[in-house]
Amino acid sequence: MRILLTNDDGIDAPGLRTLVELFAEHEPVVVAPDRQYSACGHQATTRTPIPASRESDRRWRVSGTPVDCVRLGLSRFAPDTDVVISGINPGGNLGVDLYMSGTVAAAREAALSGRRAIALSHYCSKGRLPDWDLARARLRPILSNLLASSHEPSTFWNVNLPHPEHDDPTLEVVTCDPDPQPLQIHFEEQSDGWLYAGDYHARPRTPGHDVDVCLGGQIAASLIHIRGH
Repeated sequence: MRILLTNDDGIDAPGLRTLVELFAEHEPVVVAPDRQYSACGHQATTRTPIPASRESDRRWRVSGTPVDCVRLGLSRFAPDTDVVISGINPGGNLGVDLYMSGTVAAAREAALSGRRAIALSHYCSKGRLPDWDLARARLRPILSNLLASSHEPSTFWNVNLPHPEHDDPTLEVVTCDPDPQPLQIHFEEQSDGWLYAGDYHARPRTPGHDVDVCLGGQIAASLIHIRGH
């Protein structure tokens, strides 16, 4: 299996490094941004050149968005790619986050190109950082199952790890739909403008949907349909 890895946090991010370690036996190709592009959505560069430097045979640093990375990877750097995996994002990409997430946009772009694709994110409880070794152990079985299953065209998977207090490497996986409820938007006035101050952890939770599942301590796996499905 030929795997291309990318993210929206930058090529040196620990979540991406965790993926490289997880798929080391497949010798994945990494095509990732040179800096953070969180919340950039499906932004693509079309009117100016996209600088890219080859750091090794299987690693490209790109001065462009996650979508730019996938487009360059699939068309120039690794055209024989079977699957594109984006992440692991340090923070959830749940519900309506799908529309703004650069992590998810990379997977969506791969699916639009006809490739199998998975977006991976790690919800972070307030004041805590991910344990990337534990995340790798928790993701291994679900990724194995997803990659061994049949691929439905014009779809991709959006997977979110929870952040429970315990260190049990085995978590229940729940296949669920994205929560359609809007985020609670709140701004606070500052001397130089308005600062977004929404509480991501207190967002609305529709029972059985991805926000509820992930914040409840289970892995949320959503099959996302594109092209009008």
